[in-house]
Amino acid sequence: MQPYFLPYIGYFQLIAAVDEFIVYDNIQFSKKGWFHRNRMLQNGSDEYFSLSLKKDSDYLDVRDRSLSDTWPQDREKILRKMKENYRKAPFFAEVFPIMEEIFRYPENNLFRYIFHSIQEVCKYLQIKTPLVISSTLDIDHSLKAQEKVIALVKATGGTYYLNPIGGLELYETTAFNSEGIELHFHKAKPIEYEQGGKPFVPWLSILDLMMYNPQEQIISWLNNFELIKKDE
Repeated sequence: MQPYFLPYIGYFQLIAAVDEFIVYDNIQFSKKGWFHRNRMLQNGSDEYFSLSLKKDSDYLDVRDRSLSDTWPQDREKILRKMKENYRKAPFFAEVFPIMEEIFRYPENNLFRYIFHSIQEVCKYLQIKTPLVISSTLDIDHSLKAQEKVIALVKATGGTYYLNPIGGLELYETTAFNSEGIELHFHKAKPIEYEQGGKPFVPWLSILDLMMYNPQEQIISWLNNFELIKKDE
């Protein structure tokens, strides 16, 4: 999977469901992706927050991108907004210090910064799945798409690959089967909870669930998904 900053619960469901979770560091960064941004609740609707990045080539991998020189100031603005938006949430006192630690982590490299945030949320959710960095695996890293995924799975000795439902049209069951790998897709089931008396806004950053729900409730939701197998 690509490294996402404070992604929605489906990302952590996927981590919890597998024996090893491979995080891409040598994958091209995309401004339109979820690498460096997500959504939190603000006045009953969703509001984007983003990591500010140094200007650089759009063709660089995530591991070659850096946070901007203004990030120390920018992150404080986001934290102030987060505090204002969630200060009345039932688990604010417990969760906000975790967010402060994540946002103030002293690292300028984009991949290492995001990787740390994933580790911290996994710790809170008691997910013990090993996180493997893709570039550390011995494969031909010039491979693309499905071929690269198959190579990564084989490099770990894996025989079962679980992908988010968004990849249903990208991967072919026969290609995986021919390599001795069983292919399944993960689809998060809808989750709804109280968001301060306002109409519910779904699929926000994991930080929203953490602010409004007890730790044990979120952990129980890690199993709230279905497995889908694509016809050959």
